[in-house]
Amino acid sequence: MAGRSVVVGVGHYLPERVVPNSEFEKTLDTTDEWIRTRSGIERRHFAADDESTSDLATKAAEAALADAGLAADDIDAIIVATSTADLTFPSAATMVQARLGMTKGFAFDVQAVCAGFVFALSNANALILSGQAKRVLVIGAETFSRIMDWTDRSTCVLFGDGAGALVLELQEGAGTSDDRGILATDLNSDGRYKDLLYVDGGVSTQSTGHLRMQGNQVFRHAVEKLTKTAETALGTAGLGSAEVDWIVPHQANIRIIQGTAKKMGLPMDKVVVTVQDHGNTSAASIPLALSVGKQRGQIKSGDLIVTEAIGGGLAWGAVVLRW
Repeated sequence: MAGRSVVVGVGHYLPERVVPNSEFEKTLDTTDEWIRTRSGIERRHFAADDESTSDLATKAAEAALADAGLAADDIDAIIVATSTADLTFPSAATMVQARLGMTKGFAFDVQAVCAGFVFALSNANALILSGQAKRVLVIGAETFSRIMDWTDRSTCVLFGDGAGALVLELQEGAGTSDDRGILATDLNSDGRYKDLLYVDGGVSTQSTGHLRMQGNQVFRHAVEKLTKTAETALGTAGLGSAEVDWIVPHQANIRIIQGTAKKMGLPMDKVVVTVQDHGNTSAASIPLALSVGKQRGQIKSGDLIVTEAIGGGLAWGAVVLRW
């Protein structure tokens, strides 16, 4: 027998405001067709002025708890993956903890940009397997609309706001790749590539800053690194691409998603795609896609899923889990 971190609930939240590509045509030298053909994005959601990252995270958490049939005090820990927390401190996770009415356990944030949810999931799995927690609420939440340069047509049309969450619970497995739960994780980073994707401001530089990206360079690294991390995690689990039911990738760009699937030898009908509706929601994109994929009836119990993501750092990684 072996302990496994099993997904017992999933949920998401999207802000009410939907922004179609056509809205950018009024202020930028761009078109709906240009955005769609280069990114696959058709629309995205933007948070309301009075809506913060912890607000989105709390609503996604509530949905995941309801899906799991659990209350806040059934949870031992909360991990929020975000690069756009409400305040410098405390963590968004502790704000979610308070709003949920959870009075025990612990909460903290993880910052690995678009790879944040994969890093958070891996950390949650480690907490569970080491006996420090039996149930962990893992959330990805972002308000990237707050760090956009609205004059930069190459970046501001790509990102959106949202949150997704899932509940991981310790369950006994047989110790084989047929078990439900997280079967393998793979995390990587290389700080030499900072200038490819970063925000040109922060606390110690005394400014908020805006997102800056060398899109072509990020694309070049993305397909190669995402394929390799996914295959490494599958290998650790003793599995191969042929056994995968669903790739649930970070939703950054349809071309990256297509390129990675092709390199892994998997058809696009085995990929959960939400980028057209949400844009790039950074750390929120994978849990959002998992929740939407379940809602659509794509993801079912027992399915073998690979999630993979790459973001600023560069940081990248993958998680293999059986739903």
